[in-house]
Amino acid sequence: MAVDATQAYDDQNIFARILRGEIPARKVYEDDWALAFHDINPQAPTHVLVIPKGAYVSWDDFSEHASEAEIAGFVRAVGHVARDAGLVAPGYRLLANTGTDSHQEVPHLHVHVFAGRPLGPMLVR
Repeated sequence: MAVDATQAYDDQNIFARILRGEIPARKVYEDDWALAFHDINPQAPTHVLVIPKGAYVSWDDFSEHASEAEIAGFVRAVGHVARDAGLVAPGYRLLANTGTDSHQEVPHLHVHVFAGRPLGPMLVR
């Protein structure tokens, strides 16, 4: 089920529950602004999700409502995850789905970090 990026934040979504410690996750990074963990259904050899700790539905919601500190902290966390995993030199892909047409499934902003093999073209033509 895809998410409407304009909907109100649902504090029972799976990522909110992971942030509260109600559901376990294989964490790879955590700081004051973000949490990163392995995707339970990886689409590449390395597939990590990075989520902000604030209650944001989508990139649009985050960019409009988050504080400067939250935005900087989240973006830096994504970079930290990539560097710590040794992904910078071989390369990696970031993906953030927003809304129905992109097939966003969880109504909490998240960035996918894909790596570990050549990933091919961005979209099927």
